Order: sequence, then structure tokens, then C-alpha cells
Amino acid sequence: MPPLSLYIHVPWCVRKCPYCDFNSHERKQEIPEARYLAALRRDLEATLPLVWGRTVYTVFIGGGTPSLLSGEAIEQMLAMVRSYLPLTPDAEITMEANPGTAEADRFAQYAAAGVNRISLGVQSFDDQALQQLGRIHNAAQAEQAIALAMSAVDQVNIDLMYALPGQTVGKARADVQRALQFGTQHLSLYHLTMEPNTVFAKYPPKGLPDEDSAADIQDMLLQATQEAGFEHYEISAYARPGCRARHNLNYWEFGDYIGIGPGAHSKLSFHDRIIRRANIKHPQGWMDRTLDGDGSARLMSEQVLTVGDLPFEFMLNALRLVNGVPATLFQERTSLSLLTVAPTIRKAVERGLLKSDPLTICPTEQGQAFLNDLQAMFLPSE
Repeated sequence: MPPLSLYIHVPWCVRKCPYCDFNSHERKQEIPEARYLAALRRDLEATLPLVWGRTVYTVFIGGGTPSLLSGEAIEQMLAMVRSYLPLTPDAEITMEANPGTAEADRFAQYAAAGVNRISLGVQSFDDQALQQLGRIHNAAQAEQAIALAMSAVDQVNIDLMYALPGQTVGKARADVQRALQFGTQHLSLYHLTMEPNTVFAKYPPKGLPDEDSAADIQDMLLQATQEAGFEHYEISAYARPGCRARHNLNYWEFGDYIGIGPGAHSKLSFHDRIIRRANIKHPQGWMDRTLDGDGSARLMSEQVLTVGDLPFEFMLNALRLVNGVPATLFQERTSLSLLTVAPTIRKAVERGLLKSDPLTICPTEQGQAFLNDLQAMFLPSE
């Protein structure tokens, strides 16, 4: 069986950012922690029969803004997880946090509860850029949060965005150099995109860099992180040796995961099928249905992946990895022979999008630059 991870969704945030397309909802009142935790328990209980006997290697608490929860809530959450699921002794337990909600005692409490990795949504160290992005923190608060996180847990990730309104190569360099000076183990560098159904999609900000300028910024980021000892291992991820995000790697290597909470997704493998599930998105509706309905009331959808779906599902994830994956992983994770996709692989090699290596499935630099086109080659034919 593939490795198994657990994702826990915390849907609330202080304010919805204009670029955000995640399932997040502005907190209008006090978060109903007790009811939310009770619903998480019921959600996990309903999923347990699908994963009996399987060990969990990573846990990721994402959002929204999980750091809006009290230290006591995180402690209860992780105690509940341990009571139902066998975690490996060295399980990576990541929690997302925003600098605007960071407090020293909370970070220490999160660590005491078992969190050993914090991912901070800094996005920029430029106060003007932070205002344009709708963030509720400033650069000074971001720096304070990084220091607090590093004193509390073993590993810290910093999220930064680039290709921001009015951003030059020089401004982007200042941002990444400021992030690198803290000595964190991981960086996630995301190109600002106008995602559908966001405020920015409807009202795009002025002064966005053109494609050539954005490419120059990306080239600079690659050089700056490499010089600082980081390896670029996934489209948006950079890590010091031995510090890759194990939870995200499991996604990209087509591993299995349980998702609990509103809007959370699951992908689970069995001897004869692979299924995907998604919970209903609205927090109140999810809590009501999970607590008051039967085990399936919380589900928005459930899909059994077909043989035709699997190649694209696998490549959609694996091709994000800069060094690709072993060719044998395709059969191991899909139960399909590599011959199933051999003609498409040959075409991608001929187009210069995949490397000509029988032992790996690995995108070329051109394949990384045109990743959407490369992934689309594996879509099922109608």
C-alpha cells in the first residue's frame, strides 16, 4: 500500500485574501472549537473502516488559519488523532500559521501538543505588497513570527509570493534574501496567479509583471536559493538537504491521504480500486451533517478512479517533481503497466518535455516551463 497521510482542515481566517481560492471563511464570531473538534472526531471515525491497520506517516493541519485555534484545541485534536491512528514515532506534523495570529505562548503550546513543523504564510517582507495582497500582518510581525516558530519547533517553512504588483527583480531579490537570512529549512515560492472565483480574478491588481519579467524573477529565485544551499525539488518548493516536506511529497508521489474537516479531500487505494472523496465545504453545514447525520452525510462527492483516469491523476502530481519519480512507481501506485503510457511518454520525449531515461519519469527544464501542456498529454482520450 502507498504511504498514508492525514490532512485536517481548519476553515476559518481573520480576513479572506483577494488572491485566495482555498476553502476559507472569514471568522464572524468566536470559533466553535468544541463543536468543530467533535465533528472532526466523527469525520475520522467514519473514515476508519477504510484504513484499518494502516500507519500514518505525516499530519498536516491547514486552512484557513489553523493558528486561530487555541493551544488546547490543537492538543485535543492531536490526542484524538493518536487515539484512532497509529502514527510513526518520527511522524512529520505540520501546522500552517499566519504571522498576524502568531503568539509565543501558542507556538510553544502547539509544539507541546506534538507539532514539529510550522509553515508560515509570510508572502512578502514588503509592507506595501502585503497591503495589496490583503494580508493582516506587516514585515516586522512576520520576522517576529519566524523567530518564535524557529524557537518552538524543529522545522519551519516560509511561504513567499512573487510576480506581485509593481515587483521588480530587485524587490523580489530583497524578499527572498530576507527570508534566507533566518536560516529556516524550507521555502515555498509561489507565482501570484489570478485564480477563478477570487477578488483578484474579478478585479486584477494593476502593475503585474509581464511574462518575461516574471521569468527573470523566477531565474533569480533559483540562483539565490541554490547559492544558499537549497535544492529545488518541486515546482514551488525549495529545501535544505534532508528537509523536504514529507507530507507534500506523499501527494506528489501519488500516496494516500485521509482528509477530515470541511472541504477536505481523501485519496485511498485498495486492492481493486482507488477512490477520491470530498467533504462538503461550508463549515456550519459540514458540522451539522457530520454530527447529526449518518457517516456519508458529510460527503460532497465520492469517485472511483477509472483505468483511464489513473495515468493523468498520477502524472498530475509526479511531474511537479524536478527530478521526477522512478519509472517503477507508476505501476506500484496505479497497478497499471508502464506500457499503458509508453506512447505518450515517447511523444513527450520527442517534444523535449520529458527526459529520455527508461529508469525515471522526469520533466526537462522545458517540461517544467510548460507543465500544464505536459500533464495534459496524459488526459484520457474521449
